[in-house]
Amino acid sequence: MKSVDQHIEDILAGVEVIAPLDLQLLDAHGCILAEDVVADHDLPMFDNSSMDGYAVRLDDVASASETDPVQLPVIGDIAAGAPPTYTVQSGMSVRIMTGALVPPGAEAVVPLEWTDGGIAGVSVTRAPTAGQHIRRRGEDVTTGQVILEAGTRLGPGQLGLLAAVGRDRVVVRPRPRVVIISTGSELVEPGSPTEPGQIHESNSYILTTACREAGAVAFRVGIVPDDDRSLMNAIEDQLIRADLVLTSGGVSVGAYDVVKEVLSRLGTVTFGTVAMQPGKPQGYGTIGPDATPIITLPGNPVSSYVSFEVFVRPVIRRMLGVEPLHRPVVRAVCTEGFGSPEGKRQYARGWLDVADGRYVVKLVGGPGSHLVGDLAHSNCLIVIPDAVTAVTDGGTVEVMVLERRLS
Repeated sequence: MKSVDQHIEDILAGVEVIAPLDLQLLDAHGCILAEDVVADHDLPMFDNSSMDGYAVRLDDVASASETDPVQLPVIGDIAAGAPPTYTVQSGMSVRIMTGALVPPGAEAVVPLEWTDGGIAGVSVTRAPTAGQHIRRRGEDVTTGQVILEAGTRLGPGQLGLLAAVGRDRVVVRPRPRVVIISTGSELVEPGSPTEPGQIHESNSYILTTACREAGAVAFRVGIVPDDDRSLMNAIEDQLIRADLVLTSGGVSVGAYDVVKEVLSRLGTVTFGTVAMQPGKPQGYGTIGPDATPIITLPGNPVSSYVSFEVFVRPVIRRMLGVEPLHRPVVRAVCTEGFGSPEGKRQYARGWLDVADGRYVVKLVGGPGSHLVGDLAHSNCLIVIPDAVTAVTDGGTVEVMVLERRLS
Protein backbone atom coordinates (compact mmCIF):
# COMPACT_ATOMS: atom_id res chain seq x y z
CA MET A 1 0.00 0.00 0.00
CA LYS A 2 1.08 3.53 -0.72
CA SER A 3 1.69 5.84 2.22
CA VAL A 4 -0.62 8.78 2.91
CA ASP A 5 2.20 11.27 2.40
CA GLN A 6 3.19 9.74 -0.93
CA HIS A 7 -0.40 9.81 -2.18
CA ILE A 8 -0.77 13.48 -1.25
CA GLU A 9 2.51 14.27 -3.00
CA ASP A 10 1.49 12.40 -6.17
CA ILE A 11 -1.88 14.16 -6.40
CA LEU A 12 -0.46 17.65 -5.77
CA ALA A 13 2.25 17.12 -8.39
CA GLY A 14 -0.38 17.48 -11.11
CA VAL A 15 -2.22 20.47 -9.63
CA GLU A 16 -1.50 24.10 -10.49
CA VAL A 17 -2.78 27.46 -9.31
CA ILE A 18 -5.71 28.65 -11.43
CA ALA A 19 -4.77 31.57 -13.69
CA PRO A 20 -5.88 35.00 -12.39
CA LEU A 21 -8.97 36.75 -13.73
CA ASP A 22 -10.03 40.40 -13.81
CA LEU A 23 -13.48 40.39 -12.20
CA GLN A 24 -16.09 42.88 -11.12
CA LEU A 25 -16.24 43.31 -7.36
CA LEU A 26 -19.30 41.21 -6.59
CA ASP A 27 -18.06 38.40 -8.82
CA ALA A 28 -14.79 38.45 -6.87
CA HIS A 29 -16.48 37.68 -3.54
CA GLY A 30 -14.70 34.77 -1.85
CA CYS A 31 -11.79 34.85 -4.28
CA ILE A 32 -8.12 35.36 -3.44
CA LEU A 33 -6.54 38.65 -4.43
CA ALA A 34 -3.80 38.17 -7.03
CA GLU A 35 -2.35 41.69 -6.84
CA ASP A 36 -1.44 44.33 -4.30
CA VAL A 37 -4.06 47.07 -4.39
CA VAL A 38 -2.73 50.61 -3.99
CA ALA A 39 -5.00 53.56 -3.19
CA ASP A 40 -4.86 56.30 -5.81
CA HIS A 41 -6.56 58.84 -3.54
CA ASP A 42 -7.06 59.60 0.13
CA LEU A 43 -9.93 58.18 2.15
CA PRO A 44 -11.81 60.22 3.19
CA MET A 45 -11.17 62.29 0.08
CA PHE A 46 -11.90 65.52 1.96
CA ASP A 47 -12.56 66.82 5.47
CA ASN A 48 -16.19 66.03 6.24
CA SER A 49 -18.58 66.21 9.15
CA SER A 50 -19.25 63.10 11.25
CA MET A 51 -22.41 64.65 12.71
CA ASP A 52 -25.43 66.68 11.77
CA GLY A 53 -24.73 70.05 13.35
CA TYR A 54 -23.05 73.41 12.83
CA ALA A 55 -19.59 74.27 11.50
CA VAL A 56 -18.04 76.93 13.74
CA ARG A 57 -14.84 78.69 14.79
CA LEU A 58 -13.56 77.69 18.22
CA ASP A 59 -13.22 81.22 19.66
CA ASP A 60 -16.87 81.96 18.87
CA VAL A 61 -18.22 79.13 21.04
CA ALA A 62 -15.47 78.74 23.66
CA SER A 63 -17.68 80.09 26.46
CA ALA A 64 -20.84 78.15 25.54
CA SER A 65 -22.63 76.35 28.38
CA GLU A 66 -26.06 75.12 29.35
CA THR A 67 -26.58 78.16 31.61
CA ASP A 68 -25.04 80.68 29.22
CA PRO A 69 -25.52 79.60 25.56
CA VAL A 70 -23.74 81.35 22.71
CA GLN A 71 -25.94 82.78 19.97
CA LEU A 72 -24.66 82.64 16.37
CA PRO A 73 -26.29 83.49 13.06
CA VAL A 74 -26.56 80.65 10.53
CA ILE A 75 -25.48 81.84 7.08
CA GLY A 76 -26.52 78.73 5.15
CA ASP A 77 -26.70 74.93 4.86
CA ILE A 78 -24.27 72.37 3.42
CA ALA A 79 -25.76 69.00 2.50
CA ALA A 80 -23.78 65.80 1.86
CA GLY A 81 -22.56 65.85 -1.73
CA ALA A 82 -22.96 69.61 -2.13
CA PRO A 83 -20.00 71.79 -3.16
CA PRO A 84 -18.62 74.22 -0.56
CA THR A 85 -20.37 77.57 -1.15
CA TYR A 86 -19.77 79.10 2.26
CA THR A 87 -16.82 80.19 4.39
CA VAL A 88 -17.18 80.22 8.16
CA GLN A 89 -16.15 83.70 9.24
CA SER A 90 -15.75 84.99 12.77
CA GLY A 91 -19.09 85.26 14.57
CA MET A 92 -20.89 83.07 12.01
CA SER A 93 -21.92 79.40 11.66
CA VAL A 94 -23.00 77.09 8.85
CA ARG A 95 -25.50 74.28 9.33
CA ILE A 96 -23.92 71.04 8.06
CA MET A 97 -25.09 67.47 7.48
CA THR A 98 -23.26 64.19 8.17
CA GLY A 99 -20.78 63.46 5.39
CA ALA A 100 -20.84 67.01 4.01
CA LEU A 101 -17.60 68.75 3.09
CA VAL A 102 -16.39 70.97 5.93
CA PRO A 103 -16.31 74.58 4.71
CA PRO A 104 -13.20 76.78 4.82
CA GLY A 105 -12.73 78.55 8.15
CA ALA A 106 -14.49 75.87 10.22
CA GLU A 107 -12.47 74.50 13.13
CA ALA A 108 -15.02 72.09 14.61
CA VAL A 109 -18.58 70.86 14.25
CA VAL A 110 -21.08 71.39 17.06
CA PRO A 111 -23.52 68.41 17.06
CA LEU A 112 -27.20 69.18 16.71
CA GLU A 113 -27.73 67.76 20.21
CA TRP A 114 -25.62 70.59 21.69
CA THR A 115 -27.88 73.27 20.20
CA ASP A 116 -31.49 74.34 19.92
CA GLY A 117 -31.54 73.26 16.26
CA GLY A 118 -32.06 76.77 14.96
CA ILE A 119 -32.20 77.53 11.23
CA ALA A 120 -31.61 81.28 10.90
CA GLY A 121 -29.74 81.44 14.18
CA VAL A 122 -28.48 78.82 16.60
CA SER A 123 -28.04 78.65 20.37
CA VAL A 124 -24.92 76.61 21.28
CA THR A 125 -24.84 75.09 24.80
CA ARG A 126 -21.52 73.25 24.72
CA ALA A 127 -18.08 74.06 23.30
CA PRO A 128 -16.32 71.57 20.98
CA THR A 129 -12.58 70.89 20.93
CA ALA A 130 -10.34 71.56 17.94
CA GLY A 131 -11.32 69.31 15.02
CA GLN A 132 -14.08 67.60 16.98
CA HIS A 133 -16.63 65.77 14.81
CA ILE A 134 -14.55 66.34 11.66
CA ARG A 135 -13.31 63.34 9.69
CA ARG A 136 -9.96 64.43 8.31
CA ARG A 137 -8.85 63.75 4.77
CA GLY A 138 -6.66 60.63 4.57
CA GLU A 139 -7.19 59.55 8.18
CA ASP A 140 -8.36 56.13 6.97
CA VAL A 141 -6.31 55.58 3.79
CA THR A 142 -3.63 57.73 2.17
CA THR A 143 -2.69 57.99 -1.49
CA GLY A 144 -0.11 55.36 -2.45
CA GLN A 145 -0.89 53.10 0.51
CA VAL A 146 -1.16 49.35 -0.11
CA ILE A 147 -4.65 48.73 1.23
CA LEU A 148 -4.87 45.00 0.43
CA GLU A 149 -2.05 42.57 -0.28
CA ALA A 150 -2.01 39.72 -2.79
CA GLY A 151 -3.24 36.55 -1.09
CA THR A 152 -6.06 38.29 0.79
CA ARG A 153 -9.42 36.55 0.69
CA LEU A 154 -12.10 38.99 -0.43
CA GLY A 155 -14.99 39.14 2.00
CA PRO A 156 -17.51 41.92 2.71
CA GLY A 157 -15.02 44.21 4.46
CA GLN A 158 -12.39 43.89 1.74
CA LEU A 159 -14.86 44.43 -1.09
CA GLY A 160 -16.27 47.45 0.73
CA LEU A 161 -12.78 48.94 0.99
CA LEU A 162 -12.13 48.37 -2.71
CA ALA A 163 -15.39 50.09 -3.60
CA ALA A 164 -14.64 52.98 -1.22
CA VAL A 165 -11.34 53.73 -2.98
CA GLY A 166 -13.06 53.64 -6.36
CA ARG A 167 -12.11 50.18 -7.63
CA ASP A 168 -14.88 48.44 -9.57
CA ARG A 169 -12.72 45.52 -10.76
CA VAL A 170 -9.90 43.52 -9.24
CA VAL A 171 -7.49 40.78 -10.36
CA VAL A 172 -8.09 37.59 -8.39
CA ARG A 173 -7.36 33.91 -8.37
CA PRO A 174 -10.85 32.53 -8.98
CA ARG A 175 -12.46 29.93 -6.75
CA PRO A 176 -12.01 26.42 -8.18
CA ARG A 177 -15.13 24.90 -9.68
CA VAL A 178 -15.60 21.41 -8.28
CA VAL A 179 -18.13 18.93 -9.66
CA ILE A 180 -19.31 16.24 -7.21
CA ILE A 181 -20.77 12.94 -8.43
CA SER A 182 -22.02 10.12 -6.18
CA THR A 183 -22.23 6.66 -7.72
CA GLY A 184 -24.28 3.65 -6.70
CA SER A 185 -27.52 2.02 -7.81
CA GLU A 186 -28.45 1.57 -4.16
CA LEU A 187 -28.64 5.32 -3.59
CA VAL A 188 -31.81 7.43 -3.53
CA GLU A 189 -32.24 11.15 -2.97
CA PRO A 190 -33.05 12.39 0.55
CA GLY A 191 -36.78 12.96 0.83
CA SER A 192 -37.58 9.98 -1.39
CA PRO A 193 -38.85 6.64 -0.07
CA THR A 194 -36.43 3.71 -0.01
CA GLU A 195 -36.96 0.13 -1.09
CA PRO A 196 -35.25 -2.82 0.61
CA GLY A 197 -31.50 -2.58 -0.03
CA GLN A 198 -31.56 1.15 -0.80
CA ILE A 199 -30.10 4.00 1.27
CA HIS A 200 -30.37 7.77 1.18
CA GLU A 201 -27.40 9.39 -0.53
CA SER A 202 -25.33 11.62 1.77
CA ASN A 203 -21.80 11.75 0.36
CA SER A 204 -22.50 14.46 -2.17
CA TYR A 205 -23.90 16.68 0.58
CA ILE A 206 -20.83 16.11 2.72
CA LEU A 207 -18.44 16.78 -0.16
CA THR A 208 -20.30 19.75 -1.64
CA THR A 209 -20.38 21.63 1.63
CA ALA A 210 -16.79 20.65 2.45
CA CYS A 211 -15.68 22.04 -0.93
CA ARG A 212 -17.50 25.30 -0.28
CA GLU A 213 -15.94 25.64 3.15
CA ALA A 214 -12.53 25.07 1.57
CA GLY A 215 -13.12 28.01 -0.79
CA ALA A 216 -14.40 26.31 -3.94
CA VAL A 217 -17.54 26.74 -6.01
CA ALA A 218 -19.18 23.33 -5.75
CA PHE A 219 -21.71 21.75 -8.09
CA ARG A 220 -23.62 18.74 -6.82
CA VAL A 221 -24.56 16.61 -9.81
CA GLY A 222 -26.43 14.00 -7.84
CA ILE A 223 -26.63 10.23 -8.09
CA VAL A 224 -25.27 8.21 -11.01
CA PRO A 225 -26.19 4.49 -11.12
CA ASP A 226 -23.66 1.68 -11.50
CA ASP A 227 -23.69 1.85 -15.27
CA ASP A 228 -20.68 2.51 -17.54
CA ARG A 229 -22.40 4.77 -20.02
CA SER A 230 -24.30 6.75 -17.40
CA LEU A 231 -21.08 7.51 -15.54
CA MET A 232 -19.12 8.59 -18.62
CA ASN A 233 -22.01 10.75 -19.84
CA ALA A 234 -22.29 12.43 -16.46
CA ILE A 235 -18.57 13.20 -16.29
CA GLU A 236 -18.32 14.39 -19.90
CA ASP A 237 -21.36 16.66 -19.48
CA GLN A 238 -19.78 18.32 -16.44
CA LEU A 239 -16.23 18.89 -17.70
CA ILE A 240 -17.12 22.23 -19.28
CA ARG A 241 -17.66 23.76 -15.83
CA ALA A 242 -15.10 21.80 -13.81
CA ASP A 243 -11.63 22.63 -12.56
CA LEU A 244 -11.79 19.45 -10.50
CA VAL A 245 -14.08 16.41 -10.53
CA LEU A 246 -14.83 14.37 -7.40
CA THR A 247 -16.54 11.03 -7.40
CA SER A 248 -17.50 8.90 -4.42
CA GLY A 249 -18.07 5.17 -4.52
CA GLY A 250 -17.09 2.45 -6.96
CA VAL A 251 -13.34 2.42 -6.34
CA SER A 252 -12.90 -0.80 -4.37
CA VAL A 253 -12.62 -4.36 -5.72
CA GLY A 254 -16.29 -5.28 -5.95
CA ALA A 255 -17.93 -6.65 -9.08
CA TYR A 256 -19.97 -3.46 -9.55
CA ASP A 257 -17.32 -0.85 -8.75
CA VAL A 258 -18.05 1.01 -11.96
CA VAL A 259 -15.88 4.10 -11.34
CA LYS A 260 -12.73 2.03 -11.19
CA GLU A 261 -13.81 -0.11 -14.13
CA VAL A 262 -14.67 2.80 -16.44
CA LEU A 263 -11.90 5.25 -15.60
CA SER A 264 -9.16 2.61 -15.65
CA ARG A 265 -9.71 2.30 -19.41
CA LEU A 266 -8.71 5.91 -19.96
CA GLY A 267 -5.11 5.37 -18.97
CA THR A 268 -4.88 8.68 -17.12
CA VAL A 269 -6.55 7.61 -13.87
CA THR A 270 -4.77 5.25 -11.49
CA PHE A 271 -6.25 3.31 -8.61
CA GLY A 272 -4.67 1.74 -5.58
CA THR A 273 -4.74 1.40 -1.84
CA VAL A 274 -3.39 3.87 0.70
CA ALA A 275 -2.18 2.83 4.15
CA MET A 276 -4.90 4.62 6.10
CA GLN A 277 -8.08 3.90 8.00
CA PRO A 278 -10.68 4.86 6.94
CA GLY A 279 -10.24 5.54 3.22
CA LYS A 280 -7.95 2.79 1.89
CA PRO A 281 -9.20 2.61 -1.75
CA GLN A 282 -8.24 5.77 -3.67
CA GLY A 283 -7.82 6.95 -7.25
CA TYR A 284 -6.73 10.08 -9.11
CA GLY A 285 -5.69 11.33 -12.53
CA THR A 286 -6.96 13.57 -15.30
CA ILE A 287 -9.85 13.38 -17.72
CA GLY A 288 -11.07 15.16 -20.85
CA PRO A 289 -9.38 17.35 -23.48
CA ASP A 290 -8.20 19.87 -20.88
CA ALA A 291 -6.73 17.21 -18.59
CA THR A 292 -9.10 18.15 -15.76
CA PRO A 293 -8.00 16.62 -12.45
CA ILE A 294 -10.28 13.93 -11.08
CA ILE A 295 -10.10 12.38 -7.61
CA THR A 296 -12.11 9.26 -6.85
CA LEU A 297 -13.04 8.71 -3.22
CA PRO A 298 -14.43 5.65 -1.44
CA GLY A 299 -18.17 5.32 -0.96
CA ASN A 300 -18.56 4.96 2.79
CA PRO A 301 -19.47 8.41 4.15
CA VAL A 302 -16.75 8.68 6.79
CA SER A 303 -14.12 7.32 4.40
CA SER A 304 -15.21 9.85 1.80
CA TYR A 305 -15.05 12.78 4.23
CA VAL A 306 -11.71 11.83 5.78
CA SER A 307 -10.29 11.36 2.29
CA PHE A 308 -11.54 14.81 1.38
CA GLU A 309 -9.81 16.42 4.35
CA VAL A 310 -6.54 14.57 3.77
CA PHE A 311 -6.31 14.69 -0.04
CA VAL A 312 -8.88 17.01 -1.65
CA ARG A 313 -8.80 20.06 0.59
CA PRO A 314 -5.06 20.55 -0.08
CA VAL A 315 -5.79 20.36 -3.83
CA ILE A 316 -8.40 23.12 -3.57
CA ARG A 317 -6.00 25.23 -1.52
CA ARG A 318 -3.26 24.68 -4.12
CA MET A 319 -5.64 25.78 -6.90
CA LEU A 320 -6.43 28.90 -4.89
CA GLY A 321 -2.71 29.57 -4.45
CA VAL A 322 -2.91 29.92 -0.67
CA GLU A 323 -0.99 28.47 2.25
CA PRO A 324 -1.11 26.43 4.37
CA LEU A 325 -2.48 23.60 2.28
CA HIS A 326 -3.37 21.40 5.21
CA ARG A 327 -5.56 21.68 8.29
CA PRO A 328 -3.84 22.82 11.48
CA VAL A 329 -2.52 20.06 13.73
CA VAL A 330 -2.19 20.40 17.52
CA ARG A 331 -0.95 18.12 20.28
CA ALA A 332 -3.60 17.02 22.77
CA VAL A 333 -3.99 14.70 25.74
CA CYS A 334 -6.27 11.79 24.92
CA THR A 335 -8.83 11.07 27.64
CA GLU A 336 -9.09 7.34 26.91
CA GLY A 337 -7.02 4.58 25.37
CA PHE A 338 -7.85 2.77 22.12
CA GLY A 339 -6.21 0.53 19.54
CA SER A 340 -5.05 1.31 16.02
CA PRO A 341 -4.26 -1.06 13.10
CA GLU A 342 -0.57 -1.68 12.49
CA GLY A 343 0.74 -0.38 9.18
CA LYS A 344 -2.07 2.12 8.65
CA ARG A 345 -2.41 5.76 9.62
CA GLN A 346 -5.69 6.00 11.49
CA TYR A 347 -7.91 9.08 11.43
CA ALA A 348 -10.24 8.61 14.40
CA ARG A 349 -13.13 10.96 15.02
CA GLY A 350 -12.78 13.01 18.17
CA TRP A 351 -13.92 16.00 20.17
CA LEU A 352 -11.20 18.56 20.90
CA ASP A 353 -11.55 20.83 23.91
CA VAL A 354 -9.47 22.90 26.33
CA ALA A 355 -9.08 21.97 30.01
CA ASP A 356 -6.65 23.46 32.51
CA GLY A 357 -4.99 25.46 29.76
CA ARG A 358 -4.21 22.53 27.48
CA TYR A 359 -5.86 20.69 24.61
CA VAL A 360 -7.69 17.48 25.49
CA VAL A 361 -9.40 15.13 23.06
CA LYS A 362 -11.84 12.31 23.50
CA LEU A 363 -12.70 9.58 21.04
CA VAL A 364 -16.13 9.85 19.40
CA GLY A 365 -17.64 6.52 18.38
CA GLY A 366 -16.03 3.50 16.81
CA PRO A 367 -13.82 3.03 13.75
CA GLY A 368 -16.64 2.07 11.35
CA SER A 369 -16.55 4.09 8.12
CA HIS A 370 -20.36 4.12 7.92
CA LEU A 371 -20.93 5.87 11.28
CA VAL A 372 -22.17 9.26 10.09
CA GLY A 373 -23.78 9.99 13.46
CA ASP A 374 -20.38 9.98 15.14
CA LEU A 375 -18.95 12.16 12.36
CA ALA A 376 -21.64 14.77 12.98
CA HIS A 377 -20.58 15.06 16.62
CA SER A 378 -16.85 15.43 15.97
CA ASN A 379 -14.75 18.54 15.54
CA CYS A 380 -11.39 16.90 14.84
CA LEU A 381 -9.57 13.82 13.62
CA ILE A 382 -7.14 12.05 15.94
CA VAL A 383 -4.16 11.07 13.78
CA ILE A 384 -2.40 7.85 14.81
CA PRO A 385 0.85 7.04 12.94
CA ASP A 386 1.27 3.82 10.94
CA ALA A 387 3.61 2.19 13.47
CA VAL A 388 1.49 2.94 16.56
CA THR A 389 -0.96 0.20 17.55
CA ALA A 390 -2.34 1.64 20.76
CA VAL A 391 -3.03 5.00 22.40
CA THR A 392 -2.87 5.03 26.18
CA ASP A 393 -5.24 6.82 28.50
CA GLY A 394 -3.61 10.22 29.09
CA GLY A 395 -1.23 9.82 26.17
CA THR A 396 -0.41 12.70 23.83
CA VAL A 397 -1.67 12.50 20.25
CA GLU A 398 -1.71 14.67 17.13
CA VAL A 399 -5.09 16.12 16.27
CA MET A 400 -6.23 17.57 12.94
CA VAL A 401 -8.52 20.48 13.80
CA LEU A 402 -11.66 20.57 11.64
CA GLU A 403 -13.56 23.26 13.56
CA ARG A 404 -12.53 25.93 16.02
CA ARG A 405 -15.76 25.37 17.93
CA LEU A 406 -14.71 24.47 21.46
CA SER A 407 -17.13 24.08 24.38
